[in-house]
Amino acid sequence: MPTTAPAFSDATASDSALRRFLHGLPGVDAVGLEARAASLGTRSIKTTAKAYAIDLAISMIDLTTLEGADTPGKVRALAAKAVHPDPTDRTAPRTAAVCVYPDMAATAVAALAGSGVKVASVATAFPAGRAALDVKLADVRDAVAAGADEIDMVIDRGAFLSGRYLKVYEEILAVKAECGSARLKVIFETGELSTYDNIRRASWLGMLAGADFIKTSTGKVGTNATPANTLLMLEAVRDFRAQTGVQIGVKPAGGIRTSKDAIKFLVLVNETAGEDWLDNHWFRFGASSLLNDLLMQRQKLSTGRYSGPDYVTVD
Repeated sequence: MPTTAPAFSDATASDSALRRFLHGLPGVDAVGLEARAASLGTRSIKTTAKAYAIDLAISMIDLTTLEGADTPGKVRALAAKAVHPDPTDRTAPRTAAVCVYPDMAATAVAALAGSGVKVASVATAFPAGRAALDVKLADVRDAVAAGADEIDMVIDRGAFLSGRYLKVYEEILAVKAECGSARLKVIFETGELSTYDNIRRASWLGMLAGADFIKTSTGKVGTNATPANTLLMLEAVRDFRAQTGVQIGVKPAGGIRTSKDAIKFLVLVNETAGEDWLDNHWFRFGASSLLNDLLMQRQKLSTGRYSGPDYVTVD
């Protein structure tokens, strides 16, 4: 079985070998992890550094609409906002991507043509992932055929939680093979994994299987991205690169709504993985409402006053 990390080929040789490897990872000190995440969240970022952080955060957003009521018009409007987040200030950076369901990928691709903004598409029976593998792969093929630059897949949490790690690993491999040149983000749904040890195991499993990004959540459950679970995943990608030379991105998604929240996550990135990850090729925010707050904070820094609610569009 191929993997992006030849140094770990023995770990993925069989179900028992993979289980031994994943359960042999160091246990997570939950109290220490949460304390460090909380401590880093108290860092004060002011003036020019804050302005830089706000623009960086905007450039890292996967502007997302994943609703049953999505329409082509809504996707085109979101694409226009991604390219020019603030129509009154063309210096505002564009977002990294627009994230949609596979049936809306072609609409997004057409709307974003030539802009440099990527099109990300969720797939593999998002958000639950409860479908046969051939259905999941067909979902991926449809999104790639429509022109998606990135695929956000969900793992089979039931298989993972019941210890069928090789099934999850092989499914990620199969999806990766269907992606072609599209980058693959692997979503763990950390709120359903119950323990930090499971999040660490899922992180390594995803990286061993060839994920280009590891992603916290779908945004569709009660607990999504938190500073602690994101810190844990940042430690995983840092350690993985140290051992393999392969750099993997991280995407916290769900529940990050304010500029203050976003800046806390950027501090986590800088202090844990390092400056190499402070780029939208390696770090993203999965968000919809975050952009509006970043834009209002950006205007406050430039004009000295907050805008009213009509300053930004309601997505």
